[in-house]
Amino acid sequence: MLHINYFKLPAKVIAAGGLALLFAGVAGASTDDADINDEIEARIHKIGTINIDGEAMQKPTLAAEAGPSDGPAIYQGKCAACHATGAAGAPKTGDKAGWADRIAKGEATLITNATNGIGAMPAKGGYADLSDADITAAVQHMIGESQ
Repeated sequence: MLHINYFKLPAKVIAAGGLALLFAGVAGASTDDADINDEIEARIHKIGTINIDGEAMQKPTLAAEAGPSDGPAIYQGKCAACHATGAAGAPKTGDKAGWADRIAKGEATLITNATNGIGAMPAKGGYADLSDADITAAVQHMIGESQ
């Protein structure tokens, strides 16, 4: 058993230890994780929902917010920095000779390469927020401009 001589401890240490014990007792501290989780859930629970015409409003999903994929817009916003200039060896959009061998491998291969990355190009061109539909639309746009 550990014996502590309280007379040799600084008053601040004794006071801090006493306060810690006091608050632990007042708060009804529990070592049971389920009880702690229940207490947290009770503090942060949802307090209500908004209803319009009897239907609860829901936050739209990202796909619903984005709408259909627009190949030219995606190309301009995400792909053109490299594919319009040829940066890092990217085939320039509109360069028929530069795209001929790539297009010959098929659209599916080009989409896979754009999705997973190839050469100096990172997966999805470095834009992880692009959906598969976005990648497909941008690739189809570049193919159409490069045939």
